[in-house]
Amino acid sequence: MELKTKTDLSNVISEKRKYAQYMIDEITHIIKTFGKRDPGSEGERKSCEYMAEVLKNDCGCDRIQIEHFKENPGSFFGWIYITFAFILAAIPIFFFAPVVSAVLVALGFILAITQFGMYKKVVDKLFPEKEGTNVTAIKSCKGEVKRRIFFNGHPDAAWEWPLNYKFGGVVFEGHIIVSAVGALLFLICSIAYVAENGLSFGLIDTSCWQAKAMLIGLIFVPFQIGMFFMWNSKLVVDGANDNLTGCYMGIAILKALKDQGIELENTELGVILTGSEEAGLRGSKAWCEAHKGEFQDVPTFIISYDTIYDPKYLLTNYRDLNGTVKVDKDVSDLFMEAAASINVHCKKGMVPPLGGATDSAAFAQAGFRATGITGLNHKLEDYYHTRRDTYDNMNADGLADCYAASVKALEMFDNGAKQ
Repeated sequence: MELKTKTDLSNVISEKRKYAQYMIDEITHIIKTFGKRDPGSEGERKSCEYMAEVLKNDCGCDRIQIEHFKENPGSFFGWIYITFAFILAAIPIFFFAPVVSAVLVALGFILAITQFGMYKKVVDKLFPEKEGTNVTAIKSCKGEVKRRIFFNGHPDAAWEWPLNYKFGGVVFEGHIIVSAVGALLFLICSIAYVAENGLSFGLIDTSCWQAKAMLIGLIFVPFQIGMFFMWNSKLVVDGANDNLTGCYMGIAILKALKDQGIELENTELGVILTGSEEAGLRGSKAWCEAHKGEFQDVPTFIISYDTIYDPKYLLTNYRDLNGTVKVDKDVSDLFMEAAASINVHCKKGMVPPLGGATDSAAFAQAGFRATGITGLNHKLEDYYHTRRDTYDNMNADGLADCYAASVKALEMFDNGAKQ
């Protein structure tokens, strides 16, 4: 029986600086050439088409599939208008119909939890429909396919968060928390009044403790009004780090392999670009639906990248989607072990509550074996979802380290690790 010679990609790893610069150059080109890339936009589509050509011509991918999907991207933050309209309306209504007040606030919370906390499509149809774009590119191996690995990133960019731009993440997240605490107070007061007095209608006794607490709670109203301005739908950021870095991590790896004439014997390689992540993982969810039941023939891993920036924050996220979704432990462990083996700093963590999600959450929910790799401080810095996320604000060290760890993970996977 002939033994397989172990794959050695140390020469590919050693060129991490070269390919970090390649990523920066390509990302700069996309931003300068194709315009804004908000979910479902022409810029998103053209960027995907360009990267598909790069994957075909420069990376050796022999199967390229560009797919489009319907979405309603305005819903991802549009729910805020509905939720806080309900909450603000509940305040005066409380003094005449506490049960209606309780229902309005409860509906607001339910919408927030489902539409943002769980990324469900609850009110999508209330917002204009657009068309998003996905790309699947595959490079065949020389022999029989025994395993497969995909590298994933999302090509779209976010709408700006004005508070994070002006004051940073502490103020941005604090504003959300204070607004939610106020809404919770209104809900408690309404439920408590109904519990004590029944389903009464008409002007209530304003001397009761619930009414007094509601009046004190008016201090939360300016924060809740401010939630209507939490995002600027007219300003789309460049999204150099979030998340063209994630797209080009896989592209750079495949290009490096082609540049060095390396073809794997039994490992099929691929890059998945899933659009409209900033609209609630709409592209990755559409991809999972379109490819349901596929890629089950051999062990298939998906490594999803999002915002690869600061090397000291390189993180393998074992849980995603506001901490609610568990991703694949073997894929996560593979990346952690690969990073450790070449002395790349990488921590084990999760996408926390209020942290949103990476596309790995959608893959994991659909039954694919995936993990999410991030390179940002989850205590948000002022470039995140702001106009500071530009091509001249990228971190070559962060890109180089993530690239090196990713190539090492590929090497270990090709040699049979975690299967």
